[in-house]
Order: sequence, then structure tokens, then C-alpha cells
Amino acid sequence: MKIDLTTIYDQMPDFRSHEEAQSWFKSLFSDRFVLKDSDVIEGEKVYYYHLIKDYDAYQEYIENLSSSTEEITTVEPFKSYSTVEISEHGGISFSI
Repeated sequence: MKIDLTTIYDQMPDFRSHEEAQSWFKSLFSDRFVLKDSDVIEGEKVYYYHLIKDYDAYQEYIENLSSSTEEITTVEPFKSYSTVEISEHGGISFSI
């Protein structure tokens, strides 16, 4: 599955909440959209998701993270996903 972040951004509606944005992404990407963490930044809760572009490479990366003490010395694993940040009020930010 080829994922083009520019196209996604252009097609995205304006969201009013985290739940609304999360539901939209889940409807498009199903199990390729995974919640990884959340934080409070300047009083607003922000949720961090991985949008998986290469499922096999991502799975290998995650398995190696949990079972290995070796450092990651290449950027290849990070090309397997993009991070999507969703604020509690529906604001979206992508990192490649």
C-alpha cells in the first residue's frame, strides 16, 4: 500500500476532536494506524500514532526493539512509518 501524506493532508476534513480524527484515520488505514503514546503539551493532550507504510519492515523493527539491545544504525526502519500527532481538539501534524 502506497501512502502519500500530501494526498492524505489534502483530503483530510477539519476535525473538532481527537476522536473524530482518530476515527477518520482508522476508517482509511485500519490496522496500519496504531496508537503509540500520548502526552500533555502546553495543557493540551496530544496522541501519537504510527501510520505504517511498510508493514513487514515495521513489524521487524518493532520486534527488534523489544528483543535487542543493539543500537539502530540505519534510517531504514524509520522509513516504514510516519508519525501522526492528533491533539485533543483535532489538530493534525505529520512527521515523515
